[in-house]
Amino acid sequence: MDYRLELVLVPVSDVDRAKAFYTEKVGFHVDVDHQPNDDFRVVQLTPPGSACSVTIGLGITNADPGSYRGTHLVVADIEAARAELVERGVEVSEIRHMTPAGWAAGPDPEHGDYASFADFADPDGNTWVLQEVRKGKPQP
Repeated sequence: MDYRLELVLVPVSDVDRAKAFYTEKVGFHVDVDHQPNDDFRVVQLTPPGSACSVTIGLGITNADPGSYRGTHLVVADIEAARAELVERGVEVSEIRHMTPAGWAAGPDPEHGDYASFADFADPDGNTWVLQEVRKGKPQP
């Protein structure tokens, strides 16, 4: 039995503001924007290269806007991904990696898989983590 994660709900306070952030700044693709009535709207967005989408909207969840935390966006080159987001106007933390002594600045010197991270938040405070994984991917 396969269990494929295909859709995650992200609670937002302003659907149009969140849609603009995720499409114009983060670069997600709009799959669906459907509003059959004043009480329900679903906007499905997919990150480039992802098999999993996120949905923002109205009447889709009772979770508090900004309560979504730490979903990882896996990238092959964390420095290039961070630079692209910053260029688009996203406030992204500095890149960091874990050492035996704790967190250290910059990407993992060996660019080990699952070792380098950077964070950003949407306008409601929902947080995302960039994580570098190069395994099985062409090296930049």
